[in-house]
Amino acid sequence: MSSMTVGLPLTWRRIPERYNLIGSECEICHTKYFPVRRICPQCRRKGKMKEVKLSGKGKVYSYTRIYAPPSGFELDAPYMIAIIELEEGPRLTAQVEDCNARDVKIGTPVEMIFRKIQEDGKEGLIHYGFKFKTVSGTSHILQE
Repeated sequence: MSSMTVGLPLTWRRIPERYNLIGSECEICHTKYFPVRRICPQCRRKGKMKEVKLSGKGKVYSYTRIYAPPSGFELDAPYMIAIIELEEGPRLTAQVEDCNARDVKIGTPVEMIFRKIQEDGKEGLIHYGFKFKTVSGTSHILQE
């Protein structure tokens, strides 16, 4: 079985979260999560989760610059990876692009952008999803 055959179902299942930043919210405690969860870790109640579209706006919680990338990402190096804290609360890991490395600092405001993530060869599956960019015209660092 080829890797494309194995990767295709997983890629299709992740389309809602990758393309639309779909997370979940507990209807009891109103905590939001990304990716989607079926059970709330806060209140431990089953069946009270609902899907929500997250805004895609947030700030850099932590970051690093990748010089030795994993297989398949060699042409992108060096690049910035950050833990993004969304306005709604969840944190996720994503690439930060369309900016200078010196512009990425803890607290820098960012917003989601839709980009190509990876390509499985010249005629293989193309994976799209979210990345983030710094919000233009904002040079200040957000305070908590």
